Amino acid sequence: MSGTQLTVTLSGGGADDARAVVRALEDTFGAPDELPADENATVHMATFGGDAEAGAPSTGEGAGRLSAPVTVTVQGTPEAVRRASDTLTRAFTARDDGAASGDQEQERQLLLVP
Repeated sequence: MSGTQLTVTLSGGGADDARAVVRALEDTFGAPDELPADENATVHMATFGGDAEAGAPSTGEGAGRLSAPVTVTVQGTPEAVRRASDTLTRAFTARDDGAASGDQEQERQLLLVP
């Protein structure tokens, strides 16, 4: 995994909910590889490969509303994961469901609720 890459995995809700979460992260991480689009998918993914260490944290104002609870797992450098977690907790009502740390990366899971 690149030092600036952030991978986001989303389950629960629909494609619109997944897009709302990804859009909340765009101010902080830039545009993702692609927005979640498959309306029939049960799990959505997005990868942010830009300079995840730079830029001001997003306020999440353009995030939109969720129609259902969404479980979000963010994985990347500790700094990228912290920034993603901070951004999502400002943009949505969130519960921290734990973190795991590896040698050079970290993973955090959040439950976002409408």
